[in-house]
Amino acid sequence: MDTSDPEIEFDPQGVCNHCREFDEVTRLRWFPNEAGMSQLRGIVDRIKRDGNGAAYDCILGLSGGVDSSYLAVRVREWGLRPLVVHVDAGWNSELAVANIEKVVKHCNFDLHTHVVDWEEMRDLHIAYLRAGVANQDVPQDHVFFSSLYHFATRNKIRYILSGGNIATEGIFPKSWHGSAMDAINLKAIHGRFGERPLKTYSTISFFEHYLWYPFVKKMRTVRPLNYMPYEKAAAMAELERSIGWRAYGRKHGESLFTKLFQNHYLPTKFGYDKRRPHLASLVVSGQMTRQEALAELDVPLYDPQELAIDIAYFCKKLRITPAQFNEFMIAPPHHHTEFPTWEGRYRVLKRLQRGVEMFTGRRISVYS
Repeated sequence: MDTSDPEIEFDPQGVCNHCREFDEVTRLRWFPNEAGMSQLRGIVDRIKRDGNGAAYDCILGLSGGVDSSYLAVRVREWGLRPLVVHVDAGWNSELAVANIEKVVKHCNFDLHTHVVDWEEMRDLHIAYLRAGVANQDVPQDHVFFSSLYHFATRNKIRYILSGGNIATEGIFPKSWHGSAMDAINLKAIHGRFGERPLKTYSTISFFEHYLWYPFVKKMRTVRPLNYMPYEKAAAMAELERSIGWRAYGRKHGESLFTKLFQNHYLPTKFGYDKRRPHLASLVVSGQMTRQEALAELDVPLYDPQELAIDIAYFCKKLRITPAQFNEFMIAPPHHHTEFPTWEGRYRVLKRLQRGVEMFTGRRISVYS
């Protein structure tokens, strides 16, 4: 990490706050050892017990990327019965579709694909481009997670399994953008810059996310990869060998939108190279040396010819001209907090949580 994170701090030894937080806080929630496997066995047994007699005992979001694909294979070995959900927001690469088919066929899981209304999705994408904020991937991410919750409640499933993990995602600068689940921010941006109502686009409110689902519906998001040794390179090699899964070359390359967003929009408009936190996560989790990570950063983000092809596809897909795309790129950048957010409500909720914990002497740990 570098000063593209405006909140970065270095101690007298040159160690940044991200590394300190990983060692002092994040590492306490990471169990890549036998103790973690023991905890995981207990979690799997509880999911099976709570789902006994139901058609499915958990729900698993599958993007075709390495994390969710590897988790699906492990879930099959554990004997769980997931409803596998894929949310198609219109940007799937052919390779992503092929990988999803291979995983589902290998595991013999039921797959439900939710196709997001493209006209609504397009309108939301353009609204975010007009807003000029960094977190352009919110329209995809929000509908992905909200769809999982809605599918889970409709099918009376309490457990959502996520491929998110500390080993490859343990570091991220909070200053870069806000929560993808902030429906207040999403609706504010769309309300100002959108042109059509979001009639079918699925969202989750602050009340649902923090109170209704965890306390009333007793739902839990579980990240099993945090309870086992998980190395990205080894996981990809196993998937390639066992089921013919193929790597994308870049993290989140399964989405053509995310590829252009992370490798061109963010570094060009904001100076954010998302390889930095990704590689930093691999360094602090022991999967890569700092020297190897710095060498990776020397590799160009985009081949010029490939970039031209991807921009052309992006413009055609969104029905905008190359000139309009360039206008979005050179327009002044804006921060998501220039629009209403749920961050104030979140701070109030955290104060209430701390008060309840002090009064009861018990830690509230229902959140993912």
